[in-house]
Amino acid sequence: MKKVIFICLTLFLLVALATSLVLNLYLFGYGIKGSDNEFSEFHLDGSRSLHGDRVAVIDIYGVIGYSMAGELYPSMVEDIQAKLKQAREDDAVKAVLLRIDSPGGEVTASDVIFHDVVKTNKTKPVIAYIDSVGASGAYYSAIGARHIMANELSITASIGVILETMNFQGLGDKVGVQSVIFKSGKMKDLLNPFRPVSPEERTYVQGLIDETYSKFVGLVAKQRHLDEATLRSGIADGRIISGKSAVQEHLIDSTGYFEDAMAKARKLGGLPGDAAVVELQAPMRLGRLLKFLGQAPVNTVQVNLGPESVKLEAGKLYYISQHLFAR
Repeated sequence: MKKVIFICLTLFLLVALATSLVLNLYLFGYGIKGSDNEFSEFHLDGSRSLHGDRVAVIDIYGVIGYSMAGELYPSMVEDIQAKLKQAREDDAVKAVLLRIDSPGGEVTASDVIFHDVVKTNKTKPVIAYIDSVGASGAYYSAIGARHIMANELSITASIGVILETMNFQGLGDKVGVQSVIFKSGKMKDLLNPFRPVSPEERTYVQGLIDETYSKFVGLVAKQRHLDEATLRSGIADGRIISGKSAVQEHLIDSTGYFEDAMAKARKLGGLPGDAAVVELQAPMRLGRLLKFLGQAPVNTVQVNLGPESVKLEAGKLYYISQHLFAR
């Protein structure tokens, strides 16, 4: 029994030592500084100086929404807001580089990020870089930046709004299920999936869509110095376009690779070509590590034969490109 306990204890200590070693190598190999800020800075490029001026990289990845979990805050939106605030208030950060790979997301969430990008851009230059995808709400967020760059093969634009619902009336009739609704007003069960949508409801919902779309296209026209009427009758019909075409349509400023975006950020921030570029990340704490290890699949193989379908919540308005998901 004692031998078993000794072996288990030894294994535990070896695992703990290995984990500590890996974490320390990671933090000291890539981290530029362990500051008092909420988000740590991890070295990406340029000087490894602990005190020099730098460019801060902030990722906008995946579907944008308050329902998407954050690293330090309840949602990814609040994480991005906190990172932008940290970069704004750090005098050593001379420019902010948004690295975007997102099909868009919730209307309000996209607008909130745009608002904070504009706020940050007033204090120091913000450069947005679209990697694979920067469409709809992600593009909405990007137009608050001083300069937008994209890979020429990336997907962007998709200027439009979508609201999705389902109608189960036919299915309900077949299986003998009826919806019983008690309501205070005729619009209280708007888009009830167990009855047809009335003409009045269609008109009302389309009005909401048009109002939200007007905000989007109006901001694009203002931020990109374009004619709104031309946008409405042309490129702002919800279509997706490549980064190369987006330059021709004046929706973005240039094309290039991430290294070009880093160079542009250094230039606009008045920094030398070898200035540090760091990424703001949530610090690796024991709680996060244990959570990550607890979620790791064991002996599981998953094969995806096509893109996953984004699950839109019924009744929510989205700036999102549906072209990028399987139906």
